[in-house]
Amino acid sequence: MKTLNIIFGLALLFAITNANAVEGLISVKSPLSAKATMDKFENLAKQKGLNIFARIDHAAGAKKVEQQLRPTEVLIFGNPKGGTPLMQCAQTIGIDLPLKALVWEDAQSQVWLSYNDPTYIAARHNAVNCPAAKKIGKVLAALAEKTVGP
Repeated sequence: MKTLNIIFGLALLFAITNANAVEGLISVKSPLSAKATMDKFENLAKQKGLNIFARIDHAAGAKKVEQQLRPTEVLIFGNPKGGTPLMQCAQTIGIDLPLKALVWEDAQSQVWLSYNDPTYIAARHNAVNCPAAKKIGKVLAALAEKTVGP
């Protein structure tokens, strides 16, 4: 009975811990400031040959309407070499492209780099076996790791 209570407690703790997780979103902690994290991610993306379409500063937008928002920026980026094969698996994936990276600061001043998992995007469009999704996922994971790493 004691073992069962421990298992139930751990299962409940796991459920509570993951309750704030957003399905299909990968988030990694950054030791850098929000601006430095986004600057580094953007530079690395450019070095990889990715096109940068826009960088949106949501906190600056909030300030314009006299509201406050912790640092929150979105980078919209991509490349037809990766996006086209994804859309060949399921053309409706085009609604989720170009890709986006979000850098944000939580209430505890922890900075995060988040992006949509390409395999989740593919599954959303009934293309679970799309090889391009796995390939792009590896590229994004490497970019994120290099961004938040030393």
